[in-house]
Amino acid sequence: MKKAILLVSFGTTHYDTRKVTIDAIEKKVRETYKDYEVRRAFTAHIIINVLKNRDGIIELTPEEALEKLYKDGYEEVIVQPLHIIPGLEFDYINGVVDQYIEKECFSKIQVGRPILYFKGHEEDIPDDYSILIESIDKLLNSYENLVLMGHGTTHYANAAYVCFQQVLMDKGYNKVLIANVEGYPTLEDIIPKLKAKNMDKLTLAPLMVVAGDHAKNDMASDEDDSWKSILEKSGFEVNVHMHGLGEISEFQDIYIEHIKDAIDNRYDNLGKTTKGKNLFA
Repeated sequence: MKKAILLVSFGTTHYDTRKVTIDAIEKKVRETYKDYEVRRAFTAHIIINVLKNRDGIIELTPEEALEKLYKDGYEEVIVQPLHIIPGLEFDYINGVVDQYIEKECFSKIQVGRPILYFKGHEEDIPDDYSILIESIDKLLNSYENLVLMGHGTTHYANAAYVCFQQVLMDKGYNKVLIANVEGYPTLEDIIPKLKAKNMDKLTLAPLMVVAGDHAKNDMASDEDDSWKSILEKSGFEVNVHMHGLGEISEFQDIYIEHIKDAIDNRYDNLGKTTKGKNLFA
């Protein structure tokens, strides 16, 4: 049986961060799962178009990548998202996978979960939030005052950021605050909290796999509307940690484990199989 793992990320147009994040994750997956062909897809069509027009680089959408795997004769496919939360991109991936289930193109096609999905208390359900904290503990403990920039979304899965903030506080990280570019809480929402906690000197870091456009421009640029500029105008002394979470080996290992869970059909309520099996039934 020909088997493949399709790693699906939002994508990035920044080669420097892609090399040490997305490419590094792909390399680790290949080294871990030697019996599987490892391929890539991007969910952000605008990024795909930029890379094609600017650099002549062809990246595939999830539907294009799955179609190619089908034509190439693969029978088992694990689709692993490289996203932080199960938001719009996760819905998009599952929607594409549903189409291939309906067409019965593969004997097995299974979707892994993103970084933050379960907040389990039972022994057989993982606590993805605590696992993330453990994987990035060196970052969390490197700075006295830390603001993490999440992407954020209008999707209900944005609540994962608020949950993650609460788990951080429960574990004693009282001077690590999360704000989002495109969802609650915004930077403006947390500025009063920064002042109340006397976080006058702070570090900005991306709560993202890559340190791409949002990190370089929205977070750390000298433009008037960047987080760095806004905070400095508000009287804060700002340092920048310009590294995506995807550079952290322990963070990469989370995807390795999620792929294993998908291979073993451990959490079939979020993934898809052509047999429609539900392990929680």
